[in-house]
Amino acid sequence: MDKRITLKELAKLLNVSISTVSKALNDSPEISVQTVQRVKELAKLNHYVPNASAVNLKTQRTQTIGVIVPEILSHFFAEALHGIETKASEMGYRIIICISNESMNKEAESIKTLVNGQVDGLIMSLSKETQASMRMDHLEILKNNNIPLVLFDRILSQVNCDKISINDSLQTKNAILELYASGCKKIAYFSGIQDTSVDNERKKGYFEAIKNLRLEEFIVCFDRKNFPDEKLLHFMRYEKIDAVLASDELGAILVMKSALNAGFKIPEDLSVIGFTNGIMSEHFRPSLSTVDQHAEKQGKLALGILIERIEGKLSKDPKEYKIETSIIHRNSTRKGILN
Repeated sequence: MDKRITLKELAKLLNVSISTVSKALNDSPEISVQTVQRVKELAKLNHYVPNASAVNLKTQRTQTIGVIVPEILSHFFAEALHGIETKASEMGYRIIICISNESMNKEAESIKTLVNGQVDGLIMSLSKETQASMRMDHLEILKNNNIPLVLFDRILSQVNCDKISINDSLQTKNAILELYASGCKKIAYFSGIQDTSVDNERKKGYFEAIKNLRLEEFIVCFDRKNFPDEKLLHFMRYEKIDAVLASDELGAILVMKSALNAGFKIPEDLSVIGFTNGIMSEHFRPSLSTVDQHAEKQGKLALGILIERIEGKLSKDPKEYKIETSIIHRNSTRKGILN
């Protein structure tokens, strides 16, 4: 592959200064129309591409934002990324996406890569390993390089930065109350995202709601690659549970699939609510009632706040934002059938 021509080489070919070439490419009024035309023609002829790290030397910014998410297959993170990218394009920024695959080491490597790539700021949802271990040493590089950080969805109060999430505990309590109001009296919580801040908050909300309603507790944590069908069916046959609140969309779908395969009816025998309003929720049969986390809105808000932080428009103290959300009732809950 041919080596890319540089600004310095263009200047040498034209026998002008590097500053003149740069200004001409940016249509500066200081440069004559003839010179601008000459510079642009030669740049086009040589397939000149601006060096992103050299852009905006006056502001010392690259107009580039780093984004790290734990996974990309879930609808929530896909929607959040869409929101981040859309807002970034509107505001003249580029994004570089890294995936930690729930690994703290991979997360640390991604942060180093993005810092070395001179990003202006970082948006991140923490990996399971980071939240489980509560180790945050790898975030120090951001502070040392004055790179602002915005955490979304999976957050830690110990990290001093701007944060965006929903009130997971409150929304869980609301979901339990909705199930109870529809006639459900034995409500279980199934989680496939243990060791995360969102799951901890949802369990907290579950315990509080169940205690207030004086109901019996049923909690199952599982690996999403190995769903515990026997545990669910045992609860349904012998404990007579009649509702499940699942920690996420996939977990809720697995619960419904297991119950349906065993001959149970939804929502007549089992009502189900999950978190995240994704494509699976709407198109599974019966359709899934969900707590809508407004993932795209979270992504857009994270990007907007980060840019305001980069541009010095926010006060020094970090801010925490809670997105209001709601329950979308479909055919997996009795209220959904009534509607």
